[in-house]
Amino acid sequence: MVAFLMRFPPVIQALMGTVFTWLVTALGAAGVFLTKEMDRRLLDAMLGFAGGVMLAASYWSLLAPAIEMSADSGVPQWVPAAVGFLLGGAFLRLIDRVLPHLHIGEDQPEGLRVTWKRITLLVLAITLHNFPEGLAVGVAFGAVGVGFPGASLVGAMTLALGIGIQNFPEGLAVAMPLRRAGVSPSKSFWYGQLSGLVEPVAGVLGASAVLLFRPLLPYAMAFAAGAMVFVVAEDLIPESHLEGNVDLATMGLMLGFVVMMILDVALG
Repeated sequence: MVAFLMRFPPVIQALMGTVFTWLVTALGAAGVFLTKEMDRRLLDAMLGFAGGVMLAASYWSLLAPAIEMSADSGVPQWVPAAVGFLLGGAFLRLIDRVLPHLHIGEDQPEGLRVTWKRITLLVLAITLHNFPEGLAVGVAFGAVGVGFPGASLVGAMTLALGIGIQNFPEGLAVAMPLRRAGVSPSKSFWYGQLSGLVEPVAGVLGASAVLLFRPLLPYAMAFAAGAMVFVVAEDLIPESHLEGNVDLATMGLMLGFVVMMILDVALG
């Protein structure tokens, strides 16, 4: 696989990596063809798992490399990581306030007031989750393209694999409530996979930005990390606690963290 990907430029590599993560989202959404109901405890554990993967990826795949890359940047080594991380969270907070969306289990939409359907608002909420994930994968492939020390194609592929794994419950988390509310299986699947389509777009943007503005790479990696941590704290953890399955969700988060840590350290 590594030899195959090396034939392509970084932007195409990022596109291929994020198409994979979108396909796993679609695979999760396809669960509506098998059942109309899902044990909420299992879903909450899976959402916790997704959060753990994102937290581990934020550090091992993004923040740690950003700090390492800043050794000769002319500013204190921690500055690019700290600034980028906070900007990533601030950006997601701004989008959260502006973009109309509805979190799973809630009745009051956030963002600007609109008359859009509930389905649309739910999909936009998960789309907001997925943008920083696609951005992270794109930045990782872009780092390989510009030849930064410590960046490797295997590491970028590992990040895409980890993000893909945690996209499975996210696709299911969109599609299953729609199916349970009486929406047809095909429509539920359509909206579930649609939420992941933003990842290839974000991946291409991330890789392109790094290639065009190479000095921004540490900031871009930390930005993606900050955006992902914001999503975990703002959305995934609260959603996994809605039905009171706090212990299951927490154990899922810890397991997801360890799985991504092992993947990154062993393969990246």
